[in-house]
Amino acid sequence: MKYVLRAFRVVLFTAAIFMLAYCGFVVVGTWIFQSEQRRQFEQSLRTHKEANGETPQPSRSTSPKDLLAFTKGVIGRIEVPRLGVSVFVVEGTSSTTLRRAAGHIPGTALPGEPGNVGISAHRDTFFRPLRNIRQNDIITLTTLLGEFRYRVVSTAIVNPSDVGVLDQSGDEILTLVTCYPFYFIGSAPNRFIVRAVKVG
Repeated sequence: MKYVLRAFRVVLFTAAIFMLAYCGFVVVGTWIFQSEQRRQFEQSLRTHKEANGETPQPSRSTSPKDLLAFTKGVIGRIEVPRLGVSVFVVEGTSSTTLRRAAGHIPGTALPGEPGNVGISAHRDTFFRPLRNIRQNDIITLTTLLGEFRYRVVSTAIVNPSDVGVLDQSGDEILTLVTCYPFYFIGSAPNRFIVRAVKVG
């Protein structure tokens, strides 16, 4: 019995080491990815400001889809100043993408287009602060086409199958999606939705 218990302890200890190593790998990989995107994006913004003036404004000369191809899938940076959220958004919602960034939901509008811009991120990383979001909070999406500001109008909790929250609209709106409850262990049963409308 003592031998079995000792072996069991060794197995548990080894598993814990591997889990910690994996978590460290994920955290470091995310930090490197975000840092690299920040460096490239800020360099691109400086170049844009030198060519077009100090404050980037939405431009109609380049389409959002053309820009997406040029930036190799990087949409830009989303920020919620009151909550301290600042994360880069890339195209897609694969597990690899959401491990390193927020993801633009394919099939939804891009910033600068009429319609519903859908962005998703994990509740236990980038979008955890959304648990404290309030009506009238300002969300900023900065792309190479300009800075787009949105005002929060509502939040909701829906089933994962309720994709109606991503329906298109004639207006420019922003929908943030993350899993809910925020502190649920395992695969969360619901989705937390933030709806915001473009201002300015």
